[in-house]
Amino acid sequence: MKDYTYKIFVINPGSTSTKLALFEDHRKVLETTVTHDASVLNSFPTCNDQLDYRMGFITDFISNNNIDLSDVDAFVGRGGGCYPVPSGTFEVNDRLLYDIRHNVGHTIHPSILGVQLAYQLQQQYGGRLFMVDPICVDEYTDVARITGVKGLSRRAESHALNLRGTAMHHCKIHGMDYHQSKLVVAHIDGGITIAAHDNGRQVDCNQGAGGEGPFTATRTGSLPLMEVLDYFKTHTVTEMRKLCTGTGGFVSHFGTSNADEVFEMARNGNKEAAIVWEALGYNIVKYIGSMATVLKGKVDGILITGRYTRFTDLMDYIREYVGWIAPVYIYENEVEQEAMCSGALRVLTGKEEPKIYTGEGMV
Repeated sequence: MKDYTYKIFVINPGSTSTKLALFEDHRKVLETTVTHDASVLNSFPTCNDQLDYRMGFITDFISNNNIDLSDVDAFVGRGGGCYPVPSGTFEVNDRLLYDIRHNVGHTIHPSILGVQLAYQLQQQYGGRLFMVDPICVDEYTDVARITGVKGLSRRAESHALNLRGTAMHHCKIHGMDYHQSKLVVAHIDGGITIAAHDNGRQVDCNQGAGGEGPFTATRTGSLPLMEVLDYFKTHTVTEMRKLCTGTGGFVSHFGTSNADEVFEMARNGNKEAAIVWEALGYNIVKYIGSMATVLKGKVDGILITGRYTRFTDLMDYIREYVGWIAPVYIYENEVEQEAMCSGALRVLTGKEEPKIYTGEGMV
């Protein structure tokens, strides 16, 4: 075991960005966010087709900033696209890489590119390769999966990396044990997922990219089924899928996914924007309340994270509606990169054994 500082490079692809960070132990020494034009990304038939496009930005960044990765101990890629797994740090093996490449988890999100991009760098520079808390973390109880249709089950798909990372960060600064805490954690951004954390396990969450939960800038959220069936009369399945993950939400109402624009419209007297903006908050608090019931009302804290924390009126609205359940804590900065680094460090320093991915049936 090395007794010197560990060097870790993390790659976090998002819906319209690729975030990169270089750590020396827990200290972030370099960070950047490459923003991609949504119209360009939408021109690719699938998320996997974006791989070379995004890799070009990464290699240019490394080259232009004279970054030496030859002594990196580990590369970490945001995970998705594999079969459901428990939370934790996975050492990437051939089976995991294969399943991610073939998107066996049917994930419609660029997170499936994280491990693949990290793999390309690891093959060039060496070091170990990890995946930490992918979006398909599944620690649900059996009853949480059941729907009213036999053979149609709820699927775990969330911002597990940021949700779990924020929960662990909160517990650390408040002297709490994450594995003995009950928390509701809400990631509020271009995607919204709201989860119940019960003694170290994420036992329930809305399936954000699957059309469940609050609507977002680009997603429909939960819809009344009978009206959806009528909608199908004049719209194709392909159109409906795009509506669920790309052309719903603010885009459907206003033709933009820019939350700041919608907020300004509402603030400047646009009545439609004002009620849609309030409806965003209304949907969020409904799902926070639902996750509080999963914990039987015994909630140690409600944690709000994601870039929408910058909207103070939205945060005040949430506090007004759910503050009676438990104290509300706002964490403006997402901790996805930090969570990936921490997961790798726990393995590199011997505090945890890496989990081994075996494929279908792990949960």
